[in-house]
Order: sequence, then C-alpha cells, then structure tokens
Amino acid sequence: MPSAADVARVLDHAVLKPEYTDDDLAKHAAMCIARGVGCLCVRSCDVAAATRLVAGSPVVVAAVIGFPHGAVRPEIKALEARLAVADGARELDMVMNLGALKSGRHDLVRTDIAGVVAEARPAGVLVKVILETCSLSTDEIRSACQLAEAAGADFVKTSTGFGLNPGGPTGATPEAVQTMLDAVGGRLQVKASGGIRTWDDAVAYLAMGCTRLGVGDAAAILDGRPAVGAF
Repeated sequence: MPSAADVARVLDHAVLKPEYTDDDLAKHAAMCIARGVGCLCVRSCDVAAATRLVAGSPVVVAAVIGFPHGAVRPEIKALEARLAVADGARELDMVMNLGALKSGRHDLVRTDIAGVVAEARPAGVLVKVILETCSLSTDEIRSACQLAEAAGADFVKTSTGFGLNPGGPTGATPEAVQTMLDAVGGRLQVKASGGIRTWDDAVAYLAMGCTRLGVGDAAAILDGRPAVGAF
C-alpha cells in the first residue's frame, strides 16, 4: 500500500473551473505545497501566477491546452503551448481533437498533437494528451493512443473531468484505463483523470499501472475523505 506522501507526489491537482478567482488559485497552490502534491494543473491564463505561487517548492505547474473541447485549430494549440511554456509551465495537458479522431482524420489528430510537442520538447516540458475516453469506443481509444505515441507525446490521459454528472459523460474507468495501458505498452505513461474522489480509487488506478492521477480535491483524497465537486 502506498503512503500518503507517495500518492501526493503523483497527483495533478486541477484548478480549472471557469469561475475560479485569483484567491482560489492562491489557496489551491498553498494546499499543494503543504500536502506535497506533485503538480498544480491550471488554466493557461493562470500559468504565470501559479508559477510564482509555487516558486521554491517541488510543485510543478501544468497548463491545459485547447481545454476543454480540443476543437480549435492546431496553430492555436501550438501558440497556447508556446505561451504556457514561456510563463513557466513544465507540463502541458492538451485536449485531442475528438471530432477529427471520430471522423477518421488521423493525420490531423497526429499533426495537432505534434504541434504542441514541438513547442514543449525543446524546453523539456512533458505533454499529456487528453482523449475523453467516455466518448470513444475501445478501438478509438487504441487509435488515439497510437496517434499520441506517433506524435511524440509523453502521456495519454483519460478525461478532461468536465461535464461529469449522473447520466452524462464519465471520467476515468478501469476498462478505459486498461485499454490505454495495453495500447501504449509502457512506452507512454497513463494518467487517469475525472471522477477520482476517494483514496481507494486513487490506489486502485496506481495499482493498475497509472503514473499520474488528475483530481479536483487532493486534500480530501489524502485524508481519506470523499472528494467534493464534479471533477
């Protein structure tokens, strides 16, 4: 069984809701530092502020790119990535172009990812590709993983975590995560994200082979309390 400190280091704590304020960002950053959370994942407009807030601590800042739908031109994602890296992001969580994948436009999907990788790689910045697995078939999840690998990404990630509600989109599931793990065969890392609300959820996904977990209430998970909120 991993320790709380072990789990904290692989948590990506998300501060992504559109209504979050500067004060919210500061509060969440302070929590990450205090609890030993590995990564603070923020909106791209907040990267510079987040970087200042965690300066001098082991916490790294990740920026979301093309969030939450992924349906912008590749040039826009590349520019957003470039600016996030310049502002201090050490990781980028980009949303794949879901419609392009489901339309069979695999060249566009690969080019879209590769454009972000090209901005990140020279700076040693990691790229995680969000698949939104709840909207994909098993075969589409495999294809998405293969395209992310071909484009040079470092991780594949299940979900944005947005739109989670009863009867609506879901986040990570063991079935989707296993498909991803099998597809990448250890060549890429896998991040489970969306709907991870308890300590047992977190430990189970780590036991499967995930190396990162995206959560919205890291403190609750580390304390063994059910996390609050939709992420």
